[in-house]
Amino acid sequence: MPAAADIREKRQQAILDLIGSESIGRQSVLVEKLRALGFTATQSSVSRDLQQMGVTKSGQAYAAPTAINDSNMLVEVPADYVREIDTAGANLTVVKTAIGAAQRVAVFLDRSDWPEIVGTVSGDDTIFIATRDARGQKQLIAKLKNALPG
Repeated sequence: MPAAADIREKRQQAILDLIGSESIGRQSVLVEKLRALGFTATQSSVSRDLQQMGVTKSGQAYAAPTAINDSNMLVEVPADYVREIDTAGANLTVVKTAIGAAQRVAVFLDRSDWPEIVGTVSGDDTIFIATRDARGQKQLIAKLKNALPG
């Protein structure tokens, strides 16, 4: 009998395959399609899977996260979404994005492993990025401007 982790990994891979091959915008649709493929799935399990994998909604459909390359630069996809980078105090950076894109960009930032980033909070079109101090904030802004040209 397969371990729960093995089943979860296979289900998550099936989710990535599904959202990569067709436009799916509702968890209930994912549940139906996973069940048709023989997976045990509920809305709760699919919701957890999407969150664990960093899947976000882009427009009306789910989108898989794209890996960050070896040089710790963000891929071009999020750069298209960023509209403005500003500060709010000595250790809080505010990134304005296209409507609905903040979560997607925040996932990239969270996965960047940049030491300057303590944490992020995203809404619909705004991301708050906390740094430890003003020096870290300056380093972060330089990296953001380099990684997210435009």
